[in-house]
Formats: sequence, structure tokens, C-alpha cells
Amino acid sequence: MNLLLPATAPRTTSTPDPSPSPVLPEEIGEAGDAFWTWFTGWPLHVLVILVVGVLVLVLLRHLISHVTERIATGKPATEDKRTKDRVRRSPIVGDAIGIANPLASARRAQRARTVGSVLNSTANIVVGVMILLMVLTEFGFEVAPLLASAGVAGIALGFGAQSLVKDFISGVFILIEDQYGVGDVVDLGSGADGVIEEVQLRTTQVRSLDGTLWWVRNGEILRAGNRTQGWSRALAEVRVPVDADVDVVRTALGRAADAVAADPELSDEFLEPPSVRGVDAVTDFSLAFTLHAQVRPGMQWEVSRALRRAAQDQLRRVDVLRTDVIASDEA
Repeated sequence: MNLLLPATAPRTTSTPDPSPSPVLPEEIGEAGDAFWTWFTGWPLHVLVILVVGVLVLVLLRHLISHVTERIATGKPATEDKRTKDRVRRSPIVGDAIGIANPLASARRAQRARTVGSVLNSTANIVVGVMILLMVLTEFGFEVAPLLASAGVAGIALGFGAQSLVKDFISGVFILIEDQYGVGDVVDLGSGADGVIEEVQLRTTQVRSLDGTLWWVRNGEILRAGNRTQGWSRALAEVRVPVDADVDVVRTALGRAADAVAADPELSDEFLEPPSVRGVDAVTDFSLAFTLHAQVRPGMQWEVSRALRRAAQDQLRRVDVLRTDVIASDEA
């Protein structure tokens, strides 16, 4: 038996529309306003603080480097034509190169760059701390208790490390004032007498004649005698028998001084002609004369030895026997 079923309509499945729903302009405007309101709050403030802080730090470092480099190279900041002509005509300028320590330029550059490095580090710390405190303030942190704690800690640290701070401050002034530099022969007291090998902000290294390396804290230096800064003086003390003819001795010593001044190996070391003083001391057995001359820094010992050799030779030629030539280390 055939059953007739009623016809049914075919089923259709609905597929979602792949195209997104349109975003209304009102929603875009609200999102933009919300983002702008958020961005103009602490993010913009922090960004401005960082940008301004970095710019200030860059300008400070550039200024410090510019000034210290000019000091290191010895170039003046401004120089007009009239100044150039005056410097070119001045005879002192030509002598300044001869008077200056051969290590003076290197020492000045070292001193200037060391001070510049200290100032750059100080600028980094100061600007960095200011930026950090301002950023913390924008994030809602209470900075006042932090500053109070830092102040108390700083006071405690200052009492505990006051000698260290004293050494650093003294080192900065030693470099700024150019009291001494690498290669100088100095007397820093307490047996620290010799050649400077290194100058640091906290300590100074001195190599004595016997090879001992002295480490001297800058804060403990109460006096510093520099024998090789600017110029030095060569001294040669000569003793002759007490019955020697003074005029004959002075004439012979004058010839010795002239011979050393004419020596091609030493003539460029003199800043003034050597001369002979009169009788400086009289004992029961001898008369003391002194030859002296202003020389380039560090050359006083070599010139003194040459003056003593020449003096002995000239005194023997005039039959002034039993001469006793005594070294002098004064500068």
C-alpha cells in the first residue's frame, strides 16, 4: 500500500556573514578620547620628565667636555686678531715654551680630563636622582620619607667615611690647582720624597730614590714641595782651602760656569747664565763658594754635576788643591 506523504519544504542552513559589523564613528571618538585622557595623565608626564632630563644631562655633559677639552689642549675660548698679534709680538710667549715642564701639557690634559670625568659623573648622579624622584612622584610614591631616610643614611655614612670624602676633595683640589703631576719630583713629607708615578682622586703614588713606592692619601698631605714645576735652580757648592786667593778662585769658578754654559749638550737647559756668588761660609779649614743657575725643570741635578766637574778642573789648573766639591739637592 502506497502512502502519500505531504511534501515538505527543503531545509536551508544559514551561514554567518563574514564581514565585521561596522564601527560607529561615535565609538571611535569615545575610544580616542579615552586614550588621550589616559595618555595626558602620568604617561605624558613621565615622558616629558625623561626627555627633559636626558636633554639637560646631554647639555651638561657637552658643556663640561667642551670646557675641559679646551683646558686640556690649551686653546682659548675666543681669540681675536688683536690678541693674536699681541701674543705673536710678546717675547714672553717664546720663553714660556722653554720654561714649561716637558710634561706640563700632558699633566694639564690629565688634570683637566680627570676633573671633567668627576664633573660628568656628578652630573649623571644628580640628574639621574632628580629624574627618579620626579617619576616616583608621578606614580604616587611618597618621596618625603625616602628623602628623610636618605638624609639620615647620608649623615651616618658621612661620619663613617669622612676621611674618604676628605681624600677625594683634596684630590680634586690637587688636580685643579696643579700642585704636582706625573713625572714631578716632590717632597710630600713623612719620607715620601721621589718621583710622582700616578695621581688619583684618593691617593698619590711616589717612587723614592731607593725604589720604594709610597702610597700617600691626599687628605693627609699637609704640604707638597715640587722640585720640577715651572723651573729649577742648579746649585753646586765648592769648598777650597781657607788660605786660597778669593779673586783667583772666583775667576776660576767663573770660567767653569762659562764652560758648562757653552757645552752643546747642556746649553739649551739654561734659562739664565750661571753665576758665582761670593764667599758663602768660612770655617777653620775651608771657604765655601756656590755656583747657581736657573734651568729647565728636572735638569738641576745634571747641571749641578757638570758645574762641580768643571769647577774641580779649573781649580786644579790654578793650583788650588784639596778642593772639596759638595753636592746640593736644592731646587
